[in-house]
Amino acid sequence: MIRILVLPGDGVGPEVTREALRVLRWFIDHRGLKAEITERDFGLVNWQKHGTMMPDETWARIEEADAILFGAVGTLDQKAVPAEERRKGGLLRIRKSLDLFANIRPVRMPRALLETSPYKPRVIEGVDLCFVRELTAGMYFGTPRGVTGESPDRRGVNTHSYTEAEIARAARFAFELARTRRNHVTSVDKGNVMEAGALWRDVVTGIHAAEYADVELRHLLADNCAIQLSRAPRGFDVIVTDNLFGDLLSDAAGAIIGSLGMLPSAALSAPDAAGRRRALYEPIHGSAPDIAGQGVANPLGAILSVALLLRHSAGMPAEAALLERAVESALDGGARTADIAAPGEAVLRTEAMAQAVLDRLIHDKT
Repeated sequence: MIRILVLPGDGVGPEVTREALRVLRWFIDHRGLKAEITERDFGLVNWQKHGTMMPDETWARIEEADAILFGAVGTLDQKAVPAEERRKGGLLRIRKSLDLFANIRPVRMPRALLETSPYKPRVIEGVDLCFVRELTAGMYFGTPRGVTGESPDRRGVNTHSYTEAEIARAARFAFELARTRRNHVTSVDKGNVMEAGALWRDVVTGIHAAEYADVELRHLLADNCAIQLSRAPRGFDVIVTDNLFGDLLSDAAGAIIGSLGMLPSAALSAPDAAGRRRALYEPIHGSAPDIAGQGVANPLGAILSVALLLRHSAGMPAEAALLERAVESALDGGARTADIAAPGEAVLRTEAMAQAVLDRLIHDKT
């Protein structure tokens, strides 16, 4: 039995999470997934209801959950919430407190979308890569940080900081993942101009030589990696990089498929004594307040995040693969939301796209 906490969040988060939860419950009803599901508000709704972004009871649920299924966070209205409250109820706090250091962001090109991608099919056909983004250190957590002084002399400061241990565990995670895939790791840094980047490269190189010589390793500077993702994305297997570059590059890789709405993610802790990892699963798209409430958001990133949950938290790789095939089968059958539809193609709403996946699960469940 795994304890799953559902946090729909802001914007389109509740809409896509609702559909992901429908799919998750199908696996409980039909494939033997043993799970206890609890749902709590997250984001601006907590501030409106309780005067705090993070009620104590919600935080207690977060700390006890085995896996969190998350929607999205952030709205323009949150600018009125004090900065300290936003930090208290933000994703960064969850990632740091649960030590979710390894962020998996797979990018796999469905054949059905080759013609709707902005890239030429010959460049992107067969793309199957995975980012491992270090998630609990680097630019988003380093200190000092903040804005000081008075206008017109204000100064904004963020600190890019890594310890050897923080780099080492991300590197080991990436090498282990590569051994289950095509045995190739690309490590990305800016060691030519950043001391933390130089340390990153040195540590990754040392771990590779001592522990993972069977895995092929190459190093790329972050700007060169961005170029290579555009011109030759099939040359990548596992990409390991720091928090900032992992955020930017994995979002940019969403253009290969044509929409961030297609991309899932998993954030994992180190394994405990029983070998289980704490985890948070979410689509990598944001809250998209411009389309929130319209029922047009693409739920596939959230649904594919359920596949990652099945694989990494539930220990059900066959069921994870079944769900991934169902998504591809729905796309092969012409199911499209507006963000991935070619001109003239029929467009499905959020609920109908999820139903197309469920229909394929029902049809192809064996």
